[in-house]
Amino acid sequence: QVLLVESGGGLVQAGGSLRLSCAASGRTFSSYGMGWFRQAPGKEREFVAAISSNGGWTYYVDSVKGRFTCSRDNAKNTVYLGMNNLKVEDTAVYYCARRSTTRYSGSYSRVSDYDYWGQGTQVTVSS
Repeated sequence: QVLLVESGGGLVQAGGSLRLSCAASGRTFSSYGMGWFRQAPGKEREFVAAISSNGGWTYYVDSVKGRFTCSRDNAKNTVYLGMNNLKVEDTAVYYCARRSTTRYSGSYSRVSDYDYWGQGTQVTVSS
């Protein structure tokens, strides 16, 4: 069983910044890619960012490119999502997730690509 715990959410004004953290339990964290998703009220969960197991590759949805940065520290079993120039439309519950395979190749952007999920952390951006 893998436990993922997000933190760092909160209320911020448009243009502000936040950094989300996701701490993972277990000894296999460095073997798996990780992803960040978000879900706004009444909407489906959507992909935000992903990072490969060694942190050498990242991938972002177009709407956050240039504003969000995904990173990880395998020594601390933690993955991060740095968010700058936040917009009202970034308001959502943000979830981290562990990819279901250790394979480097393949999809990273579908909900079904991940098998363990955190409980989520609320990010609210006010105008």
